[in-house]
Amino acid sequence: MEPADGEGNGSITRILSDDHRRLERLLASAVADDGHVERDSYDRFRAGLLRHIGIEEKILLPAAQRLRGGEPLPIAAKLRLDHGAIAALLMPTPTSGVLATLRAILENHNLLEEGLDGLYHTCDTVLREEMDQLLVQLRAAPNVTVIPCSDTPAVLGAVRRAVERAGFRLSGDSPTDDQPPLLNTL
Repeated sequence: MEPADGEGNGSITRILSDDHRRLERLLASAVADDGHVERDSYDRFRAGLLRHIGIEEKILLPAAQRLRGGEPLPIAAKLRLDHGAIAALLMPTPTSGVLATLRAILENHNLLEEGLDGLYHTCDTVLREEMDQLLVQLRAAPNVTVIPCSDTPAVLGAVRRAVERAGFRLSGDSPTDDQPPLLNTL
């Protein structure tokens, strides 16, 4: 998450939207057309996505709330529910159902963050006076080490609950569900 040539200090929108594209490429490179998952690449995707979520949860959302006099951004609760579902989906073995659910949630979630009224543009405005300091924090956010995937009943139950709390359901062939493909129920 280094600044691109000519970017200067950049903006939250540019840096984190570019990181979304990087994560999308990582996921695409980890999953072959036949659905086979190359685990080292997938683990790099997992670590990158968890780092990205950490930046939003530990840096952006708290800074915006602080500068709004303690009032959280209206979108914060939904983003946090999505982040919980996304992080949970990174725990089990990446089956085609888990991946389909993850991709669908990310597609919806990224729109909430990148849209004109989304998190990033809002933070570019609200956090404008602290931008340089925040961009340093974003770039300095620590890497995340991922643990091996787990398909224990406790993990799979936690995945289901987190996905449902966020207003989604698991895709049909995930290890915890035989439902039809993911639907956003909100």
